[in-house]
Amino acid sequence: MAHALLETMLRERGVDDGVRVRSAGVGNIARDGMLASLDARLVLREAGVHLEEDSITSTDLRRHRYLMTEAAIILTMTESQKIAVKGLAEADGRPIFTLREFAGGGGDIEDPVLQGEAKYRACRDEIRACLDQSIGRLLAMLT
Repeated sequence: MAHALLETMLRERGVDDGVRVRSAGVGNIARDGMLASLDARLVLREAGVHLEEDSITSTDLRRHRYLMTEAAIILTMTESQKIAVKGLAEADGRPIFTLREFAGGGGDIEDPVLQGEAKYRACRDEIRACLDQSIGRLLAMLT
């Protein structure tokens, strides 16, 4: 959801051509080609983001570490993900934040998987609020 919401915000600001957003996982269940869940697509659609089933797929970051060498910034949803990414040599020297941290707060945004639409909706809203709070900072880092 963060990937789709950030791409939408960048497009709305006319800067999507110069920025590439990637969704990647570092956990044990991360794998290449994972599709956005139906619940994620439904709650994104409610927010005006129409995400086709296969328009965004995930990447196993442990298998594609070179992606970190291309990153201007790495944002994670949880502190444990941030720690895992920091442990990969390719992330060395890259700014790495949790999304809430980057937005000026703290704590994790937990994965709502298998918890129903209400949890997905709350997660979407939390991600969107963090992105709203930090989009100016992000754009300043990228330009």
